[in-house]
Amino acid sequence: MVIRIPPLAGPEKDTLLVSINRHRDAVLWKLEGLDDEQVRRPLTPSGTNLLSLVKHLAAVEYGWFCETFGREHDPLGFDPEQDLEIGPDDTTAAIVALYGRARTAADLAINEVGLDGLGKSWDGETVSMRWVLVHMIEETARHAGHMDIVRELIDGATGSYPES
Repeated sequence: MVIRIPPLAGPEKDTLLVSINRHRDAVLWKLEGLDDEQVRRPLTPSGTNLLSLVKHLAAVEYGWFCETFGREHDPLGFDPEQDLEIGPDDTTAAIVALYGRARTAADLAINEVGLDGLGKSWDGETVSMRWVLVHMIEETARHAGHMDIVRELIDGATGSYPES
């Protein structure tokens, strides 16, 4: 795994992209080496599990980057209000593939829209691509932190990246 380090004095968009990708990569690492039962195992009173967090992050990638800026994307195949629920057909492979498609679609929107480009959020607010990138860095990092705790409870693995 390549450990991404944001440029210390690079262009703003490059810094933001490396930052979000750093957390996206950590999200996927949290699933590595686990079986389907482990990624579905609820380990908090609210039922949080690793797979549901990845499903949620896929939905918000599509929502914030694609829907906000009027970009095409694959249908979710589920009600966005139920993005933290894992159904019997939600396999690890299917959810990881969904997250991969969402990241690809989001990256296309990021590359096509300038940081000052404007879109309409789900609640009708006008937001810039800059704001959405910062928001999604926060969102992804927050849930990567949740995943770190859940993964530690499963097998003791911690950190943003596997130890080399």
